[in-house]
Amino acid sequence: MSLDIDEIRKMSDEELKKKLAELRLELSKELGFAKMKRPVKNPGKIRELRKAIARILTVQRERRR
Repeated sequence: MSLDIDEIRKMSDEELKKKLAELRLELSKELGFAKMKRPVKNPGKIRELRKAIARILTVQRERRR
């Protein structure tokens, strides 16, 4: 699951947009499960998702410059 920054930089702009949407959807599902007090199989997954989203946004901002 963990996306390395080098992998992200190799992706095209379209791939980044697609991956970002996918990660945001997955994050919202995980947060929904956590808020409903359902047992979470991997509690560190939310943190990993947030970091991956932040990395993608960082690369997108770098490319805009």
